[in-house]
Amino acid sequence: MVDKISGESMDIVKDNILKLKQIFPEVFCEDKIDFERLQEVLGEYIDDKEEKYRFEWHGKSKAIRMAQTPSRGTLRPCKAESKNWDTTQNLYIEGDNLEVLKLLQKSYQNKVKMIYIDPPYNTGNDFVYKDDYKDNLQNYLELTGQVDDDGKKISTNSEAGGRYHTNWLNMMYPRLRLAKNLLKDDGVIFISIDDNEVSNLKKVCDEIFGESNFVTKFIWKKRTGSNDSQNGVSVDHEYILAYFRSEKAVFNGVIKTFENYKNPDNDPRGPWMSDNLTCNKTASQRPNLFYSITDPKTGITYNCNSNRVWAYEKERMERIITEDKVIFPRDGKGTPMYKRHKAEVKSDKKPYSSLVDTQINSVATKELRDTLNAQIFSYPKSVNLLAQLIGQGTNKYNKDIVLDFFSGSSTTAHAIMQLNSQNQGNRKFIMVQLPEPTDETSEAYKAGYKNICEIGKERIRRAGDKIVEENKDKEGIENLDIGFKVFKLDTSNIKTWNPDYESLEQRLDDIVDNFIPDRTEDDVVYEIMLKYGIDLTYPIKTRQVCDKNVYSIGMGALLICLDNEITLELVNAIVDLKNELKPETCRVVFKDNGFKTDSVKTNTVEILKRNNVEEIMSI
Repeated sequence: MVDKISGESMDIVKDNILKLKQIFPEVFCEDKIDFERLQEVLGEYIDDKEEKYRFEWHGKSKAIRMAQTPSRGTLRPCKAESKNWDTTQNLYIEGDNLEVLKLLQKSYQNKVKMIYIDPPYNTGNDFVYKDDYKDNLQNYLELTGQVDDDGKKISTNSEAGGRYHTNWLNMMYPRLRLAKNLLKDDGVIFISIDDNEVSNLKKVCDEIFGESNFVTKFIWKKRTGSNDSQNGVSVDHEYILAYFRSEKAVFNGVIKTFENYKNPDNDPRGPWMSDNLTCNKTASQRPNLFYSITDPKTGITYNCNSNRVWAYEKERMERIITEDKVIFPRDGKGTPMYKRHKAEVKSDKKPYSSLVDTQINSVATKELRDTLNAQIFSYPKSVNLLAQLIGQGTNKYNKDIVLDFFSGSSTTAHAIMQLNSQNQGNRKFIMVQLPEPTDETSEAYKAGYKNICEIGKERIRRAGDKIVEENKDKEGIENLDIGFKVFKLDTSNIKTWNPDYESLEQRLDDIVDNFIPDRTEDDVVYEIMLKYGIDLTYPIKTRQVCDKNVYSIGMGALLICLDNEITLELVNAIVDLKNELKPETCRVVFKDNGFKTDSVKTNTVEILKRNNVEEIMSI
């Protein structure tokens, strides 16, 4: 029997149950969870108190279910809008990020090194994703004009609506839950936000990522002081929350310059610098560090301040004085200093600490204007800001994936290409953006950009070309990946069962062909890749076998044939192809109604199993 591939994305609840079964198999009885047994296994870690500290709001339960509900959509390739399709490792996905995140769950689970998002700030005027708990994919198609003529409406989240914070939280919560699944164990997420929702965002992220994984709240200056403040205070700063996926994550730090290390006295131990010999403790706190020291050359005695005692106990202090590692004042005035040699420094890096001096938004606006020759996007983040975060959250040589699912004008993609050009890195990006229509009175619309996705894609095209041109004499610049594959969210290519056919003819049409009209084999192949959890940038080789197209992915790990009139001759030829490619494991997918006869279908299973094909599926 050939099993059929579902038209839905990965079932996250089912996947979580399987994970629980691997950890605690003893709590399952007849494939059901015995919650009393689970409590016994967890023992003292169970909190059975009725009153608990929780962050609750209206609609939270629905938001959780929203994250758990599989998507009935797919991602359709769009080669015409892509750049360097055959070679690029980058993705640009056009669609509602909630549905897209669901579709990426299997292919990119635990594979993303860094996430950066700049979501709507909930200022009352910015766009809020209006999710539909019953059918979010249909809702997306309607909002973007793919189903009816009402595609230009956007939503604002007015305080007059009565659920100002609630609507924003219900929008963010399921997306962040899904995003967490994609992060590697050593991954990090950065989220830009302002005063309107920073406190709520912190509570949500503490719940989803864990309080112990909170790294910091970076503060950065978005603009110079405003003159139109009504209360006398100019709010010039925004925030970036940072969370690690687990304790395995760490920032890269900042390379130390060592420019202050000199060797004016020709010390054979090498360059050195003077450092503090005291610590921030009082004599009452650390009485053992409150004592006098004497310069062995002059006999002058020095006392430390009772509010700031010596950094070392007396015995160790005497030893480093003997080792000539204490610099005494020449005239007897001042405080002795520690002679710290460069060789003592354990690391050539120092912790990353601040974004305060990062370029403000006006610089980012100029960057975008210079790239697209028009001022067409409000409040973009600067390339420099994103480059700093990416530099901390990724390794330049590990092909790390950076995801931005509120990608806007694609500053993140621009920053990755810029950073890769500077240090010959191979980071990759996945940009996700809702094709929000531009206002017909805006400069963007007048410049020909009908939605935000058009702005983002064009920026990547132009920025990549500009980076290559500016670095044309740099060694290895020809290897810089400035391309991207475009995919667009749509309904599954597989027809859903419709019990309400208007005629027998319609029912027979669905039996003959179970794919939606006007969908291509490429569309179906990429949907199968998503179902199997395969990276969308994997190369696909097309082989002609018995005058039929056979798609090979991963050197034969997955073989797909979507033709009709499948014969045993073709099946045996697929076996020969598998033996030629020699994959460690092999899975084969056919079109469900593509077999010439039922007998061929039955014999196909026997032939492939006999030749060590791991899985035979139909679609």
